[in-house]
Amino acid sequence: MAPSATTTVTETAQSLPQQLKATRFFGAYKEIAPYKYDKEAEEGKTGLKPAKYPNYLPTWNPEQKYPPLQPFEHYEHGKDADTSYPDLLPEGTQIVDLTPTIGSEIRGIQLSSLTNAGKDQLARYVAERKVVAFRNQDFADLPIEKALEFGGYFGRHHIHPTSGSPEGHPEIHLVHRGEGDKGYDQFFENTVSSVAWHSDVSYEQQPPGTTFLYILDKPETGGDTIFVNAAEAYNRLSPLFQERLHGLKANHSGIEQANASNARGGIRRREPVVNAHPIVRTHPATGEKALYVNPQFTRNIVGLKKEESDAILKFLYDHLAYGADFQARVKWEEGTVVVWDNRVTQHSALHDWKSGQRRHLARITPQAEQPYETPFKPSS
Repeated sequence: MAPSATTTVTETAQSLPQQLKATRFFGAYKEIAPYKYDKEAEEGKTGLKPAKYPNYLPTWNPEQKYPPLQPFEHYEHGKDADTSYPDLLPEGTQIVDLTPTIGSEIRGIQLSSLTNAGKDQLARYVAERKVVAFRNQDFADLPIEKALEFGGYFGRHHIHPTSGSPEGHPEIHLVHRGEGDKGYDQFFENTVSSVAWHSDVSYEQQPPGTTFLYILDKPETGGDTIFVNAAEAYNRLSPLFQERLHGLKANHSGIEQANASNARGGIRRREPVVNAHPIVRTHPATGEKALYVNPQFTRNIVGLKKEESDAILKFLYDHLAYGADFQARVKWEEGTVVVWDNRVTQHSALHDWKSGQRRHLARITPQAEQPYETPFKPSS
């Protein structure tokens, strides 16, 4: 029986349909253990540049075991926002829109100093602009507890089932490729591209909403992150096709990610889950509808035969991936915090630098509501 949208499934890979087992998981490349010389670099024993933030180097504690996530009531603060944004965007704030439909760059405010009213406005503004790069921020220099306290305003912290985290802070998800890593050629031995569009941990019963990623170390050039506006992707579809998608649900699986972790000797903090979510989900603050399928975690459309499901999903994946006119590319600068709404966007890191320089980022991932859809209404 296909998993319902309200029940977390903890089946093993062996007990799942072949359709769910057959999909290879490509996203594991970004969850890389610290380069073996990181400790020696810290002690000055090598010519490698040490981590700028060693307190954020990833650790994997096999003793970290957690029970299945339980449902919780999420409160969407974006619904309370004053959409003139007086507390978020006071006079003198510098705003540059990266594209008409997605992406903005902001200078002149400090996120860590926002009042609760400012945080409400942040949630709403990011839902509107989809992804926002805040420059010259102090997040990386805050005590980790303070950064987590800020992020916790937006929802329950998600603890990733497999990724590295700073010692003692499993709520922080780390993206790390260590100094001296020469894995560029090896990575591309079996693939032609590092692009891996996804919405973070969409297999959870209550996936993330307002999400924070901040830079710790970066290569001189390269390692950008690209985003796609999944709401605009929905809007581009014909009313007839939009209507056909409404009412459909797709299975999202965490099994392949867990298996990838097992294969490289990683950890497994929780048993992997499969959850079914609407293909078209509604944002609780803006009311926008967005496509909610991604090739990293979506496996099949509930109730359709494999060929039918594959055809629709391939079209939707291609539509999102080829939509350069509703995508944005964020270039990392020192002190940048990128905030996006995981419900109405997808993203991919780009592994395009050969220098062996470190790329090190930290993510705070507040969970949001269980995905839902509202009735179809043709555009006027």
